[in-house]
Amino acid sequence: MSAQPDTHDMVVVHRVFRREFRLLPDLVGQVAEGNTARSAVLAEHLTDLVAALHHHHLNEDELLWPPLLQRATLHTELVHRMKSQHEALSAVLDRIEQVLPTWAATAGKADGAELAAALRDVSSLLELHLGEEEQEVLPLAREHLSLEEWAEIGNRGASSIETKRKRLLFLGMILEDASEQERQSFLAKLPAPVRALWKLVGRRSYDGYVRVIRKG
Repeated sequence: MSAQPDTHDMVVVHRVFRREFRLLPDLVGQVAEGNTARSAVLAEHLTDLVAALHHHHLNEDELLWPPLLQRATLHTELVHRMKSQHEALSAVLDRIEQVLPTWAATAGKADGAELAAALRDVSSLLELHLGEEEQEVLPLAREHLSLEEWAEIGNRGASSIETKRKRLLFLGMILEDASEQERQSFLAKLPAPVRALWKLVGRRSYDGYVRVIRKG
């Protein structure tokens, strides 16, 4: 029997989206009207998260659903439901991207309230989607995808983050809620220079970033 991919890393990554979209509605709601310095900081953070979630779902659309539809033929209804949930999430993310530039520039209360409402919708949809994906889809991925196919999903996700700084910040988001065993396992799969960079500057940089984002 061929080796199965370790899909638990996906669970660890999912925690980033769960946590950040759960925290952001209150952070946005706490921004005083006209405080554009604060709204710009949160808007950049949110822009990166929305882009990361879009790429995460695009990778699944292109690299996960097609092989499952071909090989896990008893579960096509599940896969199509996952695709529909992606579409629902994409629609709400579009709402966020529409209002975000104006709120970032003005910190207007009405735009902030609209943005916070959309963020709560994303958070609710993510809880449903990610929970079902972890319980129902990841076991199918372990059974039906090769090690190489699963690795490509992760590799493409990492390559979608444009700068070294933001890759280190996203690594910090991933490791924040990880157990010690999960942290060691995740870091072990990274190139040695990346691990060294994380140890030297990445962890400290991320700690400072979190203090700025969550200061309220």
